[in-house]
Amino acid sequence: MIYKFNIMSDESDNFRRVITIDASATFLDLNDAILRSANYTNDQITSFFICNAGWEKEQEITLIEMDTTSEFDNLVMGDTVLEDLLIDEKQKLLFVFDIINDRALYITLSKIITGKNQDEAQCIKSEGKAPKQILDPETYAVNNDTVISDENFYGDSDFDADELDEERFGDMNFDDSSLFNDDY
Repeated sequence: MIYKFNIMSDESDNFRRVITIDASATFLDLNDAILRSANYTNDQITSFFICNAGWEKEQEITLIEMDTTSEFDNLVMGDTVLEDLLIDEKQKLLFVFDIINDRALYITLSKIITGKNQDEAQCIKSEGKAPKQILDPETYAVNNDTVISDENFYGDSDFDADELDEERFGDMNFDDSSLFNDDY
């Protein structure tokens, strides 16, 4: 049996890959095929998530063994066969290729072809440029000494950063017991 996957990105509108792979292959085989198709290196931690129809993450399949407190089993890509978890056309997956910034590719199992086998994964369609695999650290660096103070900060055009105390809390009195109640 052969699985045909459509892969897209929310970062690059014209990016699309179509990969076919034997259903008896592992998630690690699919991982490697995706990395090759996007010209990504294989030196990063990646992860798959089986998703529901609304793209909400459910079962995770990790590249390496990890301790989790999740309600789902801890599955590892190299030990997990595709056909053991993927049984329906239109099934959705996320392929997280940038764990630190939580960036992912969106995958749909578009077709299940029965009665055929395939020796190795193939990228049968490649359109557009893949999103950058690793973002520059400066792009997402957080500077704790910087306060966002443009006109739209919390919708208040009168925002003045000088009104905040050194902890950036303003005039809030955290010793006031009326701020906290037991009604929830």
